[in-house]
Amino acid sequence: MLKRWRYSLLGVGMAALIGLGSVGSLLLGQAFADDHHDHVLPATADTVHWGYFSQSLEPKLTIDSGDTVTVETLTHHANDDAARMVTGDPGAESVFLWTEDTKGVDRRGAGSTDPAVYENGSGQGFGVHILTGPIYVNDAEPGDILEVKILDVAPRPSGNPEYAGKTFGSNAAAWWGFHYNDMIEEPKPREVITIYELDTTEETDYATAIYNYRWVPQTDPFGVVHETIDYPGVPVDHGTIDKNFEVLEGVKVPIRHHFGTIGLAPKEVDVVDSIPPSYFGGNIDNWRIGEGATMYYPVAVEGALLSLGDPHAAQGDSELAGTAIETSLTGKLQVTVHKQGDLPDTILEDLYYPLLETDEEYVVHGFSYANYLGLAEKV
Repeated sequence: MLKRWRYSLLGVGMAALIGLGSVGSLLLGQAFADDHHDHVLPATADTVHWGYFSQSLEPKLTIDSGDTVTVETLTHHANDDAARMVTGDPGAESVFLWTEDTKGVDRRGAGSTDPAVYENGSGQGFGVHILTGPIYVNDAEPGDILEVKILDVAPRPSGNPEYAGKTFGSNAAAWWGFHYNDMIEEPKPREVITIYELDTTEETDYATAIYNYRWVPQTDPFGVVHETIDYPGVPVDHGTIDKNFEVLEGVKVPIRHHFGTIGLAPKEVDVVDSIPPSYFGGNIDNWRIGEGATMYYPVAVEGALLSLGDPHAAQGDSELAGTAIETSLTGKLQVTVHKQGDLPDTILEDLYYPLLETDEEYVVHGFSYANYLGLAEKV
């Protein structure tokens, strides 16, 4: 039975990609070695890069084709409620560490790292996602296709004994989202944060709102004032906010855990903003990229350099508010290299964009440009 093709258009004015190959082709049969290895890559200040992809990053793990790897990922919104999503979690505490003297992860974005240039913080916030990796895949070379099969996804429980066994997430109606200028009540425009608790104990997993609050100017530990959510990981001082515990009473939001950002290192530029997706993957934000899904990415650099993060608990076919319900997740992946010489007469032949396979469909994603990084080379 042939799968259907689905076009997923991201953003405004984006055209669907072409060059899909033959729908009647079959995916490559892949025989996995019996001696494949299982790996674990935790999320710590030493194993994440924040807000960008880069071909110059030192690999945090090296694996072989067919290996499985369990990868911890952290939401960059955890400091919206650090007591629930950071405190007592050694990995998260190391990543979100920020005192008047130091930060656990200094560079948070693809912008400048020169203190004489940046205003908000190193990296300028151009790129916001905490990405675990990169993972170097042996024998992956430019022209090959990397298959990433998501075997399992699990929520990361709070490390705080006060919330033992519970998992939380945050949704921001932020200045870059559609809700910012369309609030019903005054003051408007405004940014609103809603903190959710996730329940995965029933037949249908769901999230319920605990409280929300309006973003008010926050002063980070380095003394920079953030009028809006303009730099990732700013710790919210809960002594400055008013919490509304009556928000969304009786409302249950269905959970479908997925990774908003999975990608490889591109070849065109060294430091690439994690926000715009492209041929190498990145911030696709498709709720279908969860357990049971398989992604295929064109390899652009030796070893592929796979990274993932931006974990979500729930999202529709867009992020109208500006974010999903952002939460921290752990995923188990199986990673396979499809060599360029084996691609002819398969559905992966001439693949130059990220392709999603589900049980029922192949899904391609419409970008404004198939490769925005290559535009300069064509001008």
